[in-house]
Amino acid sequence: MGLLSLAIWTPILFGAVLLALGRDEHAGAVRWTALIGALLGLAVTVPLITGFDTSTAAMQFVEKAPWIERFNVHYHLGVDGISLWLIPLTAFITVIVVIAGWEVITERVNQYMGAFLILSGLMIGVFAALDAMLFYIFFEATLIPMYIIIGIWGGPNKIYAAFKFFLYTLLGSLLMLVALLYLYNVSGGSFDLATWWKLPLGADVQSALFFAFLAAFAVKVPMWPVHTWLPDVHVEAPTGGSAVLAAIMLKLGAYGFLRFSLPITPDAAHQWAPLIIGLSLVAVIYVGLVAMVQQDMKKLVAYSSVAHMGFVTLGLFLFNDLGVSGALVQMIAHGFVSAAMFLCIGVLYDRVHSREIKDYGGVVNTMPAFAAFAALFVMANAGLPGTAGFVGEWMVILAAVRENFWIAMLAATSLILGAAYSLWMFKRVYLGAPVHEHVKALKDINAREYLILALLAVMVLYLGIHPKPFTDAMDPAVQQLLKHVAVSKLG
Repeated sequence: MGLLSLAIWTPILFGAVLLALGRDEHAGAVRWTALIGALLGLAVTVPLITGFDTSTAAMQFVEKAPWIERFNVHYHLGVDGISLWLIPLTAFITVIVVIAGWEVITERVNQYMGAFLILSGLMIGVFAALDAMLFYIFFEATLIPMYIIIGIWGGPNKIYAAFKFFLYTLLGSLLMLVALLYLYNVSGGSFDLATWWKLPLGADVQSALFFAFLAAFAVKVPMWPVHTWLPDVHVEAPTGGSAVLAAIMLKLGAYGFLRFSLPITPDAAHQWAPLIIGLSLVAVIYVGLVAMVQQDMKKLVAYSSVAHMGFVTLGLFLFNDLGVSGALVQMIAHGFVSAAMFLCIGVLYDRVHSREIKDYGGVVNTMPAFAAFAALFVMANAGLPGTAGFVGEWMVILAAVRENFWIAMLAATSLILGAAYSLWMFKRVYLGAPVHEHVKALKDINAREYLILALLAVMVLYLGIHPKPFTDAMDPAVQQLLKHVAVSKLG
């Protein structure tokens, strides 16, 4: 069993053990078992980083074994610079979520922790899979634990939100399955992605496949106008569910574009790039304006996630190295920043049991340490230089300048809109004199809350100040992808 298998199956195994531990009479043992499982899952991803060769675009840590031999399906894993950082990010956020739910979750603790650990392993499987059917199985399997997390520990309308989440993402993925089966047939019975990347496909076939993949990945990102499920799900999901959904699950769609849409249908990707760029700009501008008028903090951050992910899809379809690398950096940065934003909202909700902005004001007076962390994360969400939120967006804007000044100018409005809705929320929630009695009675964050926010703050600042290790690992794989996409399959 290689490092990638350990990264996938360690959290899944611990999650299965947690489900067997019984309910709340063993809550203490469950929490510690979950933490050990999450930490081990993170620990086995460290050698992926330290042992990664940044000078090559080849797949590394490759594992391949026959699985369903009749249909030539293989258990085939590997990472390159595109997928490398998404795996430790997933494991890191899982550790954060386990600690965040330590005291908050008091019912069905084993199922809650077990669902997150299993979900972590499945998401890592998506990022590591080099067999299309293995990718699809992991991709779809992630729906099950997240559906359970929303449906059991969510808010008053949790069942509605869970169904909406499940149906939106499942329906989009069915078209992708049809595309995978078509490619299996035309490739002579292979699910190997490297084989598919070399297939000579006609223009009409590429366009049909491109839109089949778009149906699955656009919903997952989510792109405008198929984003409407996200705010409802975020509002109803528990804090940990919102953190994982925003930090990791949205990245599955963007990653799908990099592994399927661009390399398999490069001509169609070029042909339909103006459509994707247009939808991305709508997400950046229109959804940013929608975020400004939200009264629920979770909805505001949910809409801001759609806007920030618009930068990712924009960067991917500019077809230059700065754009694709910027999109990847933005994916990682958004993972840290969005998780931090939702966890901050969770800290307030645990005390006041309200997410409405009007129910706060003057929090800085009673929770100064917490307000300092919140200020950092809000600034990162607004794209302040020196924070993780700035680097990816700036790279994508520079990439857009290379292609078209007006695209870059429209994209850059995100920095203004992001500052507007982020800082306005911070002003109304944290600044001024406390008006409400429940705000005056608040107590500052405890050691557990301080730990998770400090860990996220370190990562937000590190990526903002020193992104070079991240981009160095990405560059060879990004260059190879763009070289592949530039070669027409129709010639």
